[in-house]
Amino acid sequence: MPVTAAADPRPPLDPDRLTALLSGLGRGIRVEVLEAATSTNAIVAARAREGAPHGLVVVAEHQTAGRGRLDRSWEAPARSSLTFSALLRPRVPAGEWPWLPLLAGHALATALREAEVPAGLKWPNDVLVGDRKIAGILMERVESQDGPAAVLGIGLNVSTKTEELPVDTATSVELATGAAPDRTELLATILTRLVDEYDAWQADEERTAALRTAYTEVCVTLGRKVRVELPGGEIRSGTARGIDDGGRLVVDDFAVGAGDVVHVRGAGRTEE
Repeated sequence: MPVTAAADPRPPLDPDRLTALLSGLGRGIRVEVLEAATSTNAIVAARAREGAPHGLVVVAEHQTAGRGRLDRSWEAPARSSLTFSALLRPRVPAGEWPWLPLLAGHALATALREAEVPAGLKWPNDVLVGDRKIAGILMERVESQDGPAAVLGIGLNVSTKTEELPVDTATSVELATGAAPDRTELLATILTRLVDEYDAWQADEERTAALRTAYTEVCVTLGRKVRVELPGGEIRSGTARGIDDGGRLVVDDFAVGAGDVVHVRGAGRTEE
């Protein structure tokens, strides 16, 4: 699905056109667009606990208290980003749920490349252009009356200007490509790719092997020297060697399931 430049640098999302673009997708996808919200993840988590079915997507034109990994908070100017959360009710065994954020990262990076944004993945699910972060993903498991659910939150910088970025290591689609895309079309492209990859993953008996192969192909962390800041405060360094069966990053002789992975600047890829 091609993404064309928008006439107004920050027009609102068009819910009617979005519905039309997603009409062939089916599978219970329902998109709600809010003018403002503190956190789309919090809204969808609350709906999940109340029994909302699979496929709900809540988008905020202005998210005022977004949360990223490790409980980092952030806010972007209104209509400068795509900030949304999706409710998923996976049918796969609970032990395979850690692959969900990696799947989402792969789907998002693939959708961006389809829109001619040269995106790659930093483990586990940050999307980069070069060494600059353009999007982040947060997945939360929620217990509900209908069983466990996954709330998948995505924040993508679209038309964010340099002076509006939260850190100098970030970027946006407009900064990376020179043009602000049509956010309605871009959101439709992302959701279509996410649904397609999620459905294929659930249906494939070899889902872990297939996803690991696809993820590895676009993961720019592999082969890099990295510094790993573990949840308990320990810091370890080494070369990122691969992704194991559980979706963990293998760094030399240890595997990382949770933590902050930093690409060591000035250290390129190590060829095996």
